Amino acid sequence: MRSATASPWQPLRVKVFRWLWLASIASNIGTWMHEVGAGWLMTSLSASPLAVALVQVAGALPVFMLALPAGALADIVDKRRYLLAVQLWMATTALLLAVLALGGLMSVTLLLVLTFSMGIGTALMMPAWSALAPEIVDRQSLPAAVALSSLGVNVARAIGPAIAGVLVSLSGPWLTFALNAVSFFAVIGALLAWRRTPQQSVLPAERLFGAMRAGMRYARSSSALQAVLVRTAAFFIGASAGMALLPVLVRQALGGTALDYGALLGCVGLGAVIGAVFLSKLRVRYSGDQIVLFASLAYACVLLGLAWIRSLVGLAPLMLISGMAWIAVLSSLQLAAQTSVPAWVRARALSVYILVFFGSSALGGIAWGAVASHFSLTAAFAGGGGLLILGVLARWRFPLPATEADDLAPSLHWPTPLLDDALDQERGPVMITLDYCIAPADAGAFRHAMQEVRRMRTRNGAFSWGLVQDSEDPRRWQEFFFDESWLEHLRHHGRVTRAEQRIEAEARRFQDPNTSIQIRHMLAAPRG
Repeated sequence: MRSATASPWQPLRVKVFRWLWLASIASNIGTWMHEVGAGWLMTSLSASPLAVALVQVAGALPVFMLALPAGALADIVDKRRYLLAVQLWMATTALLLAVLALGGLMSVTLLLVLTFSMGIGTALMMPAWSALAPEIVDRQSLPAAVALSSLGVNVARAIGPAIAGVLVSLSGPWLTFALNAVSFFAVIGALLAWRRTPQQSVLPAERLFGAMRAGMRYARSSSALQAVLVRTAAFFIGASAGMALLPVLVRQALGGTALDYGALLGCVGLGAVIGAVFLSKLRVRYSGDQIVLFASLAYACVLLGLAWIRSLVGLAPLMLISGMAWIAVLSSLQLAAQTSVPAWVRARALSVYILVFFGSSALGGIAWGAVASHFSLTAAFAGGGGLLILGVLARWRFPLPATEADDLAPSLHWPTPLLDDALDQERGPVMITLDYCIAPADAGAFRHAMQEVRRMRTRNGAFSWGLVQDSEDPRRWQEFFFDESWLEHLRHHGRVTRAEQRIEAEARRFQDPNTSIQIRHMLAAPRG
């Protein structure tokens, strides 16, 4: 039996979260309406299938280009002001789309450029928006908050296209763009009402490229985040066969209409609502890792059902199950990504997660589309289901981190190093050395414990690390690592968490109690 979790609706009692959540649902509905409107508008501007396909490419490409710098920006600037600027950018783009479409001034090139502009806003927004929940709700309510956010996306996914289909048939695509702009202003209003308390720091803000490098070092050295990324790819590459090929199944295999397709998407949304309600109860009994395991197997069964069931009546309950399984996996992975990293790097870590999520979905969609084209829909769905079953084997090598396991608050236990006033704080690199005195009998265990220390140093900013033994005195060991500059080393001090303090203590328990650890800071020679 696991510890009790909050009610699935508990986060909505927090006023800021409630209004941001409602505004995000409105914005997501507007985004799906935009997708339908832009695709339909392109079919009227050009008969080329390539041009229609490029609308999707123009909207998705900025995510791959800008997710990492967007994550770095979100970590080093005020998130509220940053998101306000991004929402204004997207609202302006949507208004321009509406005006040009209404005035009959739209062209293929203009539509692609403005769709790309909207994609830039999406790419800049996603890491910062994903990192908001831990700032707004407490740790106990965070799983429910993530589930509600995923639920909002699925509800919008079910409602948005249906509304857009009606609006396009009644007045043309321009109205979908105009309402999308209005939805952005709803988010702007919610952000303006949020009185966020800025986090104060005595150090200058990180620079963009330095922040990006620090984020990538963290991702390379964090086994917890890497487990989330591997499990994300293991699920979404196979699961993408479902949503990517569902329109083809409805239209070609069943001879269905857009209304039939919309009804099945509505079943997915309803399943997501049901899943979100029961997730909190499941988390009392099962870990996130177990929930992902069960939901992955359930989604594999859904794909196997899609491979052979050829009736709308039979597909409806499958889509309900797919919605429940999808939200269970998505919210569990997002929660693991958010809670396995400290606050200083959260948006950067989430940007890497977003890249893997989008990349896996795109790769899977292309791969299963090719399988369906060269073989059959049955082969594609069955292949996706089989891959999902194989993907659950990754659980034994890459278990998801327990969301309540580690205390990721800054420990602040390192003594502040001193720098001569005449020396430049930007000077670097800095070599930090620590001299240990270890009994020969403890050398093996010490070296093993220091491997965790190595991962700790590198994920918090060190770009190089080593451990050497004195040739004359085997009891003397020296650890050394390099930070980019004196300022970066000071930031390194503030990044060490309480959980990592225990990692240091585990290695230092082998230190001779009669000898103190000697720490030195060595600056590189000045340039020139």
